[in-house]
Amino acid sequence: MTSIIEVRGMSCQHCVSSIEGALRKKGVAAKADLARNRVTVDYEAKSITIEQIKSAIEDQGFDVVS
Repeated sequence: MTSIIEVRGMSCQHCVSSIEGALRKKGVAAKADLARNRVTVDYEAKSITIEQIKSAIEDQGFDVVS
C-alpha cells in the first residue's frame, strides 16, 4: 500500500534521513520530500498501520498534518 503523509518541521537533509531511517527500521519504504513537506511510504497493511507510521514520524520530532 502507498500513502502520502504531509509533515511539518523538516528543514534539512538530516531531517529527511531521520524520518527515512526510522521508518526503514519498521520495515517501511519511505521517501521524504523536503521541498514538498511530505513523505511517501510503501508498506504492508497487514504488518503495520498508517497510524503506527505516523507515530514513528512524530517520535522523530516532526508534526504529521495528514
